[in-house]
Amino acid sequence: MKQKRIGLVGLGKLGTAMMTHWDKKQIALGVYHPVQTKAETFLKTFQCGYILTESELKDVDILILALPATEVLPFIRSLKLESHSPHTPIIINMATNLPTNQIMVQFPDLQVHGVKYMGHSKDLLEHGNGLFITESALPQTVGELFHELGKVMVDSENCLTEVNKLATYIAIKTAITIETEFVNRGLSPEYLKRALTSLAPEVIRSYSEGSLGHFAKEIVKEVKAEKSGDITESKAT
Repeated sequence: MKQKRIGLVGLGKLGTAMMTHWDKKQIALGVYHPVQTKAETFLKTFQCGYILTESELKDVDILILALPATEVLPFIRSLKLESHSPHTPIIINMATNLPTNQIMVQFPDLQVHGVKYMGHSKDLLEHGNGLFITESALPQTVGELFHELGKVMVDSENCLTEVNKLATYIAIKTAITIETEFVNRGLSPEYLKRALTSLAPEVIRSYSEGSLGHFAKEIVKEVKAEKSGDITESKAT
């Protein structure tokens, strides 16, 4: 990847996960936080990071905003970027709940791209190989940067929102079902905690990877048989 000056704003879970893997690949990133001591603390974990001051943000080539949706527009506004300036950064919007076209409408003279992460930041942190969604082809330098973290697909941002919400809804519904069943059966809270934090997540991961053991495969057959019976019964009525 050609050397570009890259800035990261947003040092939360997603920012940390991305920085972790970029740092492993020795990609230098400047990081910014309005409280400089927080940026300094953040950078203690990384070798290839450096601090960006507020005045330096305008000079980077790529400015990645891993901020909550409510903070993105005010932050861009605070930069006071001017269209006639000899240099303005490419701005990357990563906020799931802020459509990138809303930014483009308010800042039509800026080059803004949406790159949304599909998944949980903890998974990206621990395993890498992330999936990122963008609505249009990215500039080469930006695409190369995110390909270092996994795969980039062109699709609607609405699709990403739908997938994230659907998966989250079903996951929470499943967790509540497990919790209810364990309580009803009088099982130990310690067992419940283990089921929610280890058993269920790893079973789902193994199912997705096709690496279930014999015991779990038998349960898959049982569940599919139940589903098939439900469908047959529904058609009969």
